[in-house]
Amino acid sequence: MANIEASVRDLVNRDRDCTEKALAQMDLRQKINLLIGEWKAAGGGDVLPDVRDRVRLRAVKTSGNQVGNSLRAIARR
Repeated sequence: MANIEASVRDLVNRDRDCTEKALAQMDLRQKINLLIGEWKAAGGGDVLPDVRDRVRLRAVKTSGNQVGNSLRAIARR
């Protein structure tokens, strides 16, 4: 999905038609929302990660030092 979003942004920035890519992106978002709805209906109650969580985890992974390893362990909880 990130690839499609980047592609749409690139097409818009170059003033090109992004209709197909934008429709594909909306379709993926709709599928994700459907999957989340099904997961919740099946009893899923965990807090799902959002973009801020993913960025924080990525920063922890790239640090590679002992402090980063302990932060990664905390982030997994």
